[in-house]
Amino acid sequence: MPTMSFLRPKSLPSSTYHGLDLLETAVIVLDSANTVRYLNPSAETLFELNARETVGRPLSACFAEPGELLCALSAAEHQNANVTEHDVALAVRLGNTIHVSFSVKHIEGSGNALDHGIIMEFRQTDQQRKIVNEERLAAQQQANRQLIRNLAHEIKNPLGGIRGAAQLLHRELSSARLTEYTQVITDEADRLQSLLDRLLTPHRLPQVGELNIHEVLERVRSVVLAETPNGLAVRRDYDTSLPYLYGDKEQLIQAIMNIVRNAVQAMHGAGEIILRTRVSRQATLHRRRLPIALCIQISDNGPGIPDHIRDTLFYPLVSARPGGTGIGLHLAHTFILQHNGTIEFESRPGQTMFTIMLPLNGWSTADVPK
Repeated sequence: MPTMSFLRPKSLPSSTYHGLDLLETAVIVLDSANTVRYLNPSAETLFELNARETVGRPLSACFAEPGELLCALSAAEHQNANVTEHDVALAVRLGNTIHVSFSVKHIEGSGNALDHGIIMEFRQTDQQRKIVNEERLAAQQQANRQLIRNLAHEIKNPLGGIRGAAQLLHRELSSARLTEYTQVITDEADRLQSLLDRLLTPHRLPQVGELNIHEVLERVRSVVLAETPNGLAVRRDYDTSLPYLYGDKEQLIQAIMNIVRNAVQAMHGAGEIILRTRVSRQATLHRRRLPIALCIQISDNGPGIPDHIRDTLFYPLVSARPGGTGIGLHLAHTFILQHNGTIEFESRPGQTMFTIMLPLNGWSTADVPK
């Protein structure tokens, strides 16, 4: 719901446009007909607009989905008050979606260009949302790991007893039909043991060494193409100028392999996957500002991730695939987290992209999340 304020701002003469040019927050000034009269450089950058093309156009023509902006303007007009909205998703001109908080304020002028106008001030909140989501997911994953560790150890002992009893019974039985049942018990016990071992796999620190991330991606690419020889294309889009990375090569191979295999399974082995590497400058990873970071993007043209599992996608035992264990993406997230990195995804039908960010400099085992 809008937050109403009944304090009118003082008049804002047009000479203050030059001051608005210096603000880091995005500002759009409208007249009483909601036509854009001014936007500062921050607004041009944030909304991917050009001031020369935008001034004189209706606000509704500047955004792909301006509904919430127009509702706030209408509320401000009918309530004769200022309005503030938080965490609003805006679709900008080039198809990107950003999250903002914004305020709508009436301007009282004295016959100048801003007379009876409206000023809208926007603050982007995507970075704050990212930090909150990272912290929430990291805390949840830590709790999950502790739960899994305790549960796995509780299961392993009786599971070993069940398998041993089945083997002893198998030796005593003379009927082939009955020994078939004991073999099923043994096989299922082995399968559960394998699952427990996989759940416990990430509970070691990375074995750090210098590596080329493209060697990691090429290993994944060759394995996946060998597993799916028909109907699958895995394309490269590498920045070959990237410096070496310090990390655990086997863990990174496994993390990326799990993501790519998930994509292959979602596409039923027929589709296109793109492996992309870039440098990200001034990146923030786990509240640390880094001058340079490695960005790995894994995209596919499959059906997308179902809405009902998006918030829990990296949790263990969560899977959209019938019969899936839900361990692969959980392990991928854990391995990336152990490298002080982050992993995110965007998905819609026909386009899913996982983005992995890893620090290139300043990595140490002392910084690895426990």
